[in-house]
Amino acid sequence: MLIPRQKTPDLTVKTLSRGIFDLAGQTSERGTVVCFYRGLHCPICANYLTELEKLTPEFAARGVDTIAVSTDGEDRAQAMAEKIEAKALRIGYGLPLAMAREWGLYISASRGTTSIGIEEPALFSEPGLFMVTQECSLYYGSVQTMPFVRPHFSELLKALDFAIAKDYPARGEYTGPV
Repeated sequence: MLIPRQKTPDLTVKTLSRGIFDLAGQTSERGTVVCFYRGLHCPICANYLTELEKLTPEFAARGVDTIAVSTDGEDRAQAMAEKIEAKALRIGYGLPLAMAREWGLYISASRGTTSIGIEEPALFSEPGLFMVTQECSLYYGSVQTMPFVRPHFSELLKALDFAIAKDYPARGEYTGPV
């Protein structure tokens, strides 16, 4: 399990149009929102990433970068970018399953063709949403076992506004005896 205020695992992936993304090399004032998504086969992911695409300028206005990452290869990532009309949102691809597991993401096996007629990969990661500070420590994290009931990006923006205004620390950091 990832622990708030502790260093996150490394994250280095290729992106569609912006070279290599290396989380440790990000220079945004307040950090990076990392959205792990299931892949092109997931219609819920397309809707979710469309919202993140629309709100990426709002995150940037608060000093926060965004990236959406999947285990899909370049062709499928490109198809997703076209589907959601990504312009502001970076799309990372080729996430190794071992790295997905380091981030605490659940891994699913293919069940064939989805409701939108796209074949699931043999193995892929389930969704996760993380806010990582500029120092690469975890500020916020949410992982799911399936595509449903994800955190809303508009709520994350409101939470960021509160955290910035109140200098609110990351919570859930206690690891002692209970």
